[in-house]
Amino acid sequence: MQLERAVNEADKLDRVRADALHASLDDYRDQPGVAPLRKLLDPLAFRLSDSELEQLMRSLARATELPMPETKTWLNGYEVDFFWPELGIVVEADGLRYHRTASQQRRGLERDQAHLAAGTWPLRFSHWQIKYDPAHVQLILRSTAARAKADAERLG
Repeated sequence: MQLERAVNEADKLDRVRADALHASLDDYRDQPGVAPLRKLLDPLAFRLSDSELEQLMRSLARATELPMPETKTWLNGYEVDFFWPELGIVVEADGLRYHRTASQQRRGLERDQAHLAAGTWPLRFSHWQIKYDPAHVQLILRSTAARAKADAERLG
């Protein structure tokens, strides 16, 4: 916890960027403290290619018995990573590279707000979660799909 606070504070003060720090760790592999720092930074710096990410999300959709999502489609004025039109669920996969700065975070929030205002269910997962914590992603997808279906029946 103390290490995480120190990294967050250094990032906030523009002393270090988490992705640059992570990239430099290979040069210090045998130094004390590198292993816990790498463990802390891996989920922040992890990035899948679009094709890898799409393959993993398709596998997760199959495992949750959801229909296949549309990928890289436009919805509510934004290109979205994954969309289940039958359920109204939008999934964005966030990596640190495109969601680090205040303006990038603001655009992500505006995107989510536009989707909510249009009646869809926006969800955000990190690339790391999709790759290394698929059970959590599946749980959230299943429960959101169940709520979306129940709302559709209630309103329907």
